[in-house]
Amino acid sequence: MSATMIKEFKLPDLGEGLTESEILSWKVAVGDTVSLNQVIAEVETAKAVVELPSPFAGVVAALHEEPGTVVEVGKPIVSFEVDDAGAAQGAEATDAESPAGPAKREPNLVGYGAVVEHSGRPARRARAAAPAVAPRAEETAVGERPRSTPPVRKLARDLGVDLERVTGTGPHGLITREDVQNFAGASAPDAQAPTAPAALDRETRTPVKGVRKFSAAAMVQSAFTAPHVTEFLTVDVTPTMELLARLKSNKAFDGVKLTPLTIAAKAVLIALRNNPTLNTHWDDEKQEIVQYHYVNLGIAAATPRGLTVPNIKDAEQLPLRELAVQLSELTDTARAGKTSPADLSGGTISITNIGVFGIDAGTPILNPGEAAIVALGAVRKAPWVVDDELVVRQVMSLSLSFDHRLVDGEQGSRFLADLGAILSDPAIVLTMV
Repeated sequence: MSATMIKEFKLPDLGEGLTESEILSWKVAVGDTVSLNQVIAEVETAKAVVELPSPFAGVVAALHEEPGTVVEVGKPIVSFEVDDAGAAQGAEATDAESPAGPAKREPNLVGYGAVVEHSGRPARRARAAAPAVAPRAEETAVGERPRSTPPVRKLARDLGVDLERVTGTGPHGLITREDVQNFAGASAPDAQAPTAPAALDRETRTPVKGVRKFSAAAMVQSAFTAPHVTEFLTVDVTPTMELLARLKSNKAFDGVKLTPLTIAAKAVLIALRNNPTLNTHWDDEKQEIVQYHYVNLGIAAATPRGLTVPNIKDAEQLPLRELAVQLSELTDTARAGKTSPADLSGGTISITNIGVFGIDAGTPILNPGEAAIVALGAVRKAPWVVDDELVVRQVMSLSLSFDHRLVDGEQGSRFLADLGAILSDPAIVLTMV
């Protein structure tokens, strides 16, 4: 009979030296039997929401952190009860050759790469009477974190209450909502001040963390380190809109989502060929200008968790149909909060489509590490002069921000002019390639 032991799983570094992650949800509970590499939790890093696989095959003995908790890398988050086979990370499991077929090795996010056991719904042991989120053994000592629920901890943050100073009146010393409110009322300097609930009705405070915290820091760094210049150009995109309509009726594009962004993205890639200085990077540490010979095209996406800029790798190599498919997948994944850290890294130039919000122009801030970003305005019908006659055309404003350390005014202007020329007459591409 194999011996059993308790194994702790510490929060790993999920990429690029990130120091913390927030536990969004647990996919398992105490008493569940899990297989190797089974998804056990969903966590949010500073860049993305990722699924966390189990490094062990065994039974969940304790969940050390509740959803909503920000955990530092290296801290235990879950304990497993495992036998000798389950503890042998990377080794083949003793029951690998099951009726469901032999086990196989598969890559995964945090690099366990061990045996994947047969699939199926996890078995579930009878639940113990202990709470679903069990405290760590060391937390029973003096100095343990005050016991409370996530809503109560949020209320305490909103009211500026230090839970270390609050005495819990709930079961086993649990700090309740009333405990926090009573403490806040007793600590108020003015007895006539509004009660806690009334004060909360007047404002909402949301902790800055995860993707929004990372994005805010990145934008501040970019704005105050790269000398931004923004130029504008309004163009007649009627020919582009006509081309878009023809492509939508073309059988080669059946089932493919086509938008003005699709054509604009391809136009950006073509314009870069004659204006490569916009596809560069300023290496401040080495005091070098890095010229990229590939294009990882970033697409700014507004998500419920904040702004993200995932990118399409080697976009310059893609035909229009494949580019359209990847654009659609990229934006859908971003809005669902499922973008991987790899897709958020390594961009070389970006596009932000502010036109979808009905905005004509703006001064976009550079994605850190990139030399340029293009903002696409809304396509609107407007009076336009064609052959000395005033006619109604579909027009769009283009905004180009660039790093003046890397891109001179002439270079930025030529790129913007080329981009505008393509969108106003797609056939001009024949003279550029």
